[in-house]
Amino acid sequence: MDYRHELKHEINYSDYLQIKHRLSAITKPDPHAQNGKYHIRSLYFDDMKDTALREKLNGINRREKFRIRCYDQDTSFIRLEKKSKLNGLGNKQSAMLSADNVSQIINGDTSWMINDNQPLVRELYTKINCENLRPKTIVDYTREPFIYPAGNVRVTLDYNIRTGYMCTDFLDPDCITLPIKDDAIILEVKWDEFLPTVILDAVQLSSRHTTAFSKYAACRIYG
Repeated sequence: MDYRHELKHEINYSDYLQIKHRLSAITKPDPHAQNGKYHIRSLYFDDMKDTALREKLNGINRREKFRIRCYDQDTSFIRLEKKSKLNGLGNKQSAMLSADNVSQIINGDTSWMINDNQPLVRELYTKINCENLRPKTIVDYTREPFIYPAGNVRVTLDYNIRTGYMCTDFLDPDCITLPIKDDAIILEVKWDEFLPTVILDAVQLSSRHTTAFSKYAACRIYG
């Protein structure tokens, strides 16, 4: 399993403007982004004890969480993802789901998953049936991505973070969402073996420090 380095900072709007200007001069645009950005919707899973939430808040070195994700409300392309963390490094595994698959999972019909040809789907089936993993909350936000080939660097600026309010219907475009407190802007930097100095300089902010900010945790404010 390959792990990537990750840095995360909570920044303000002035920081956002500075960093965006610097990155735009040295990085490549993401071919999947329309006008430099896209909307992300994720449905996160947790168990009855909120294990994923508690492990994040407690800074457990080895942890994982499952989510379902789509981009720009395009339900023809939906991914199941498992995010793993180990001693500060991150790994992501993914599998494809159809809108019908997602609807079945939300409604508690998991019988089909045990025979799916994707190992990650079968793993989620096991977690649902043995560990009571359930859909917990929707997280919506806007992302601006920047790509730098050397080091396989990906820098993202995430904002307009909203949480599903009493709604886990991932497929409902009218699901009620509410903004999280403080209207946070999150800078994330991910890379493989090395982080080029030009990128490090571009995202450097003397007044900001690495943070453990979690969109999932922030969006659990309403339960």
